[in-house]
Amino acid sequence: MNNKSTNSNNVGNWIGVCTATGATLFAATNEPTWIAVGVAIGAALGTQKLKGQKDSE
Repeated sequence: MNNKSTNSNNVGNWIGVCTATGATLFAATNEPTWIAVGVAIGAALGTQKLKGQKDSE
C-alpha cells in the first residue's frame, strides 16, 4: 500500500517556479508586485486537477 503520489506537479513545485519567475521580473523592473503575481499564479496552477485525475482519499 503505497499512498505516495506519483504526480510531480504539486503545489509546492508550481509556487516555487512561479515565484522565481516573479523574482526575476522584480529584478528587471524593480516592481515588487511581480513576486505576488508569481505566487498567485503558482498556487492556481498547482491546485488545478489534471484531466482524468481522481480525488485522493
